[in-house]
Amino acid sequence: MTLWQLLEAILMITNALAILNEDRFLAPNGWGFGEMGSGRVTTIKGQIVGLLHAVQYLRVPLVALNSIVIVMKVLFG
Repeated sequence: MTLWQLLEAILMITNALAILNEDRFLAPNGWGFGEMGSGRVTTIKGQIVGLLHAVQYLRVPLVALNSIVIVMKVLFG
């Protein structure tokens, strides 16, 4: 496994987290950001929900990174 393949795998996982819709998928299953309440959340579930909420802001940079990876795949196989 090369460093490039590791970065591609991280990008794919980030893409998967970024497309999860809070209203349609996360909240009905108890993983909504609003259900965590206010203040610091130190539970594992609270930290995962915070991560899912933070990844939502990465959508614009993900478009650029995905475009770069696609161009690299086309050019270099």
